[in-house]
Amino acid sequence: MQITVGVPGHVAGFDPAMLPRWARTVEELGFDALSVSDRPSWTTPEPLTSLAAAAAVTERIGLLTSVVVAPLHANAGLFATAVATIDRVAGAGRLRLGLAPGGRPRDYDGAPVDFAHRGRAFDTWLERVRAAWAGVDDLGPRPATPGGPALLFGGASTPTVRRITAHGSGWIAGGLTPAEVADFANRLTRSFETAGRTDRPHVAVTMMTSIGHHGSGSGLDAVRAYYADLGGDVRDKAVAATVTTMESLRDAVTGYESVGVDELIVTPNDPDPDTLLPLHSHLMVTV
Repeated sequence: MQITVGVPGHVAGFDPAMLPRWARTVEELGFDALSVSDRPSWTTPEPLTSLAAAAAVTERIGLLTSVVVAPLHANAGLFATAVATIDRVAGAGRLRLGLAPGGRPRDYDGAPVDFAHRGRAFDTWLERVRAAWAGVDDLGPRPATPGGPALLFGGASTPTVRRITAHGSGWIAGGLTPAEVADFANRLTRSFETAGRTDRPHVAVTMMTSIGHHGSGSGLDAVRAYYADLGGDVRDKAVAATVTTMESLRDAVTGYESVGVDELIVTPNDPDPDTLLPLHSHLMVTV
C-alpha cells in the first residue's frame, strides 16, 4: 500500500511559505506522494499553485490533489493549461488529480456556478479539460503525461461511479470504514467490468491524524474547526475518525490493507513538517 502525505493547509496558522519544506521532507523521508486539498471558503492554500511549488523542489514523489472542487475552477481552458504546465515541470506520471463537485454550499458563495447544478457543470467542465489536454483546442502547452494526468474522483454516489468508469483511474474515499470502502470498491469494479475495462480501479483513502504534541489550533481542534460548518454530527464523526495513537494508526493501516486499498493519504493536523518523523518511523514498519 502506498503512503501519501496530505499537507495540512486547513490548519490555522499554516503558512504557504512552508510548502517547499513540506514537499522536500515528504520526499526525503521516502513517502510515495504529497497531496494538497482545495477549499475556497477556508484558509487553505490554492492547490495548483501549491503543487507547482512542490514540483519545483522535488524529483521523485507523486503530486496529488485530494481533492479539487472542480466546478469552482470554472474556466476549464485556464485550469487545463495550469495543470499541463505543472505536469511538464514535474515530469510525466508524477501529477494526479483528485476531483469532486464538493459538498459545502459556502464554497460556492459568489461562484459562477450554482451549488444545486454543480454536478452537471462538473461533467461539462471535465469534457472541456480533457479536450484541451488532447490538443483539440490547441490551448496551452501539452502535458508531459500523454492525455493528461491520471484522474481520481471523490464521492460515493452513482455519478461518481459513472465519472470514474468513463474518465478516471480510481477513487478517493474520505471518512469511510474499511467495510464501507470495500462495498463501494466492489461496486466500482463491477462497473469497470460492465464497461469492458480490463484494468482495476485504484482505491485511495484519506485519513486525518493527530498524534503527539500540537499547539493551539492544531490537532483535534483543527479537525473540529474544519468540519464545524457541516454540523455537529459530521464534525463529531470526523473527530472520532481521526487517528490519535500509534496503536490506532497500526489498526487503520491493517484494516485498509485487508480490503485491498492501494493508497493511504495520511494528513497530520499540525503545520510543522517535523510531525512527520514519528509517523514515518511507524508507517515504514507497518506497511
